Amino acid sequence: MKRRVFIAAALPAALSACGADNIWASDEAVRAARFVSNEPPSITLFTVIGIPRGEGGHTALMINGSQRVIYDPAGSWNHPWIPERHDVLYGITDNFKNFYIDYHARETYWVAEDTVPVSREVADIAIRRVEANGAANKSFCAVETGTALRGVPGFENAPTGFSPIKMREWFLTLPGVTSKRHRDGDPANNHNVLIRQKDGTMTGYPRT
Repeated sequence: MKRRVFIAAALPAALSACGADNIWASDEAVRAARFVSNEPPSITLFTVIGIPRGEGGHTALMINGSQRVIYDPAGSWNHPWIPERHDVLYGITDNFKNFYIDYHARETYWVAEDTVPVSREVADIAIRRVEANGAANKSFCAVETGTALRGVPGFENAPTGFSPIKMREWFLTLPGVTSKRHRDGDPANNHNVLIRQKDGTMTGYPRT
């Protein structure tokens, strides 16, 4: 499928750890944005963690199945090329994945990327679960992530509390999990995220 790069756009200037929305993109927009990754099926937990105290700022999921989406319950990230339906973001190319991570990583937060391999069937069940979960209320990012995961085979014991850190601690006990750490020195207002966009992509990231 044709891949795209993103253009500079006005985005929220500051990280809102968990803020609610009721956005519903059209069928046409969702179909047009669909992105199929050639990476193996997986479920990834993103955890935004405060510096230096280590408090949890946000929880989100990236699911790679018949398509790749991000479930961003009560999240603040958006882009005009990325259609959204009740916290599910469609069209997550590698470039948009990197932008999502970089939007949250800054001098006051780092981002944990923890990934569990699953079958395509399980990944697609997870996509259907997050699509059916509805828009999250403010501060309910970890709660709704756990609620959605509990309906996915192999993830039935997911916690449903308010702590992104406890969600991550549980996720790290799953078999086959691999982890990456993302940190940069952006100021807390995240202005440099927009500055680094050049020719529709971000400096240092592959054009996808």
